Amino acid sequence: MRLIIMGPPGAGKGTQAAFIAERYGVPAISTGDIFRANVSQGTPLGLEAQRFMDAGEYVPDEVTNRMVRNRLSEDDAEAGFLLDGYPRTVAQVAELDGMIGDSGHSLDAVVVLTVDPEEIVQRLLQRALIDGRADDTEDVIRRRQEVYAEQTQPLIGVYRDRDLLVEVDGMGEVDEVTARVLKALDSISKH
Repeated sequence: MRLIIMGPPGAGKGTQAAFIAERYGVPAISTGDIFRANVSQGTPLGLEAQRFMDAGEYVPDEVTNRMVRNRLSEDDAEAGFLLDGYPRTVAQVAELDGMIGDSGHSLDAVVVLTVDPEEIVQRLLQRALIDGRADDTEDVIRRRQEVYAEQTQPLIGVYRDRDLLVEVDGMGEVDEVTARVLKALDSISKH
């Protein structure tokens, strides 16, 4: 399966991505994890990405596109993948269409986790305390929500128009959300 998982920062995408990837035997590819790895290693890409991440802004498309294209060309993504954190802009949708089209494949579904915005702020503040993530201040969290609404939410309409959208209630316990996501995807994979 070739999937995308979307939702605002803190909606639980990373958590659900692990379960989805395991169910379908595909790698979960998170741009956030790749950025954080580059930052911690002090790579040139990481240093460039850090400036944007610290301000709660998205890393520029050209950097992100190059990174995703390289990752999707790895052997473990040949049979499918789950993208988390990409695409984030309409321009990246076109770029991803090209990447997938080049391999002769197409997307199977786009899962969108819907969560109350205030619930997300509280989740991320809690995660910051537990994980010691200095980038998760309330101001940065709220800015990320604004950036998501401005730049990424329009992608929901794009994928709805393509009949690829699977909207799932992201509120509740992790296992409840997982059951809803897998039930929705299982119904698609049987078609």
